[in-house]
Amino acid sequence: MTTRSRGFSLIELLVVVAILGIVSAIGIIGYSGYVSSSKKKAVENGLMQLSLGQTEYYSDNSAYYGSAAGTTCTPSSATTTTVQTKLVGGTELFSSDLGYSVCAVTNAGAFYFLVAKENGGNCEIKLTGNTQSITRTNC
Repeated sequence: MTTRSRGFSLIELLVVVAILGIVSAIGIIGYSGYVSSSKKKAVENGLMQLSLGQTEYYSDNSAYYGSAAGTTCTPSSATTTTVQTKLVGGTELFSSDLGYSVCAVTNAGAFYFLVAKENGGNCEIKLTGNTQSITRTNC
């Protein structure tokens, strides 16, 4: 006598759960990589907007804005607020959700660098003002 089963066996259910786990793990990894790269691109766009602000600041003051002298600075939330206020009238380009802080540095007012650094991380994105080139370090 043959009996008919109306449900799934335990093995079939375990196989389906394992397949769903693998697919979701691949999706999460892909999604986190997408979010990370889109944040970096948003930072680059913000630096370009600040660069336009530097041009306007230069036309008003005959020197570029920079909170420090040299070729590098240490970004923080305070420097981010100051740079955004001075160069783009307080427009929030680097929100806390973005996870990056920015600072501006000038060399004798002749040229400038804009430096963005990941909060709690090592990624640093730097815009060189005279060439408009962007470099990434540890990203």
